Amino acid sequence: MPSQPPIDPQSDVHVLKSRLEWGEPAFTILDVRDRMTYNDGHIMGSMPMPIDELVDRATPSLAKSRDIYVYGANDEETNQAAQALRSAGFEHVSALKGGLAAWKAVGGPTEGIVESKTPAGADDYNVVDRLKNHAETQNKNV
Repeated sequence: MPSQPPIDPQSDVHVLKSRLEWGEPAFTILDVRDRMTYNDGHIMGSMPMPIDELVDRATPSLAKSRDIYVYGANDEETNQAAQALRSAGFEHVSALKGGLAAWKAVGGPTEGIVESKTPAGADDYNVVDRLKNHAETQNKNV
């Protein structure tokens, strides 16, 4: 199996969504917002690591060579978190541009208290509609 090329310092949500859809292994998504905000809604599969605890929690639990996508409440917080991880010796850290809002704009899966109350979309149960929606979101600029 060929090795994954290094991730960019900043990533578009399409890159992350493609990796998830293809089932690529060995990457982690970190949500650095506060725990209450994380509980309301977050990218499915992301791990909560509030920015004020980020390095202390990530250092013992994540390999320094692991691909890490990070997002926060806004791009400034996201970039601050990514830089903190790089300064702590993490080699493959990418700031997810646009965060949760951009993720939702391209139809990325979410979970959480608020997200669970959102009704299913037309494509949730219809494969043809899902494929059509996927093609449309690949062309969205976020």
